[in-house]
Amino acid sequence: MHEVKSIFAADKPAFYNELAEQLSALLRGETDAIANAANTSALMFDLMPDLNWAGFYFLKTEGELVLGPFQGKVACVRIAVGKGVCGTAVVRGQSVLVEDVHAFPGHIACDAGSQSELVVPLHHHGRILGVIDLDSPSLARFDSADQSGIERLAAIYVQATHGA
Repeated sequence: MHEVKSIFAADKPAFYNELAEQLSALLRGETDAIANAANTSALMFDLMPDLNWAGFYFLKTEGELVLGPFQGKVACVRIAVGKGVCGTAVVRGQSVLVEDVHAFPGHIACDAGSQSELVVPLHHHGRILGVIDLDSPSLARFDSADQSGIERLAAIYVQATHGA
């Protein structure tokens, strides 16, 4: 059994290095996508400060994301590709960092308490499998260091679940 260890890092890059090490150890030897998404969500929610939602949406058809494992309040189950921050990340094929969700055209408010959001696509051999979605009750919670760190976690998840 994996034991989650608190992270006391001096800066965000060091924090994400430790978080990536813990995620790699947690997922080592497991290939089930749902189990790995559940544990990834739990680890992020447990160790990352100032989150009110952490989870996955999976691309089930070309046009729709469907809710996967998460931590936080109940969430929207289906999101059309191109809609909201999650659907926009899929269309762009890249991460979307939103400092103020109320300023993002077409933001989908699953939790009215969310003020900022970071969505990172799960890339595998040129395809997008889904996204990691993080919400915070604070404005401008996420920055480029968070984006880089979560992109690294997304790559660890995809590697563990789908291989190289």
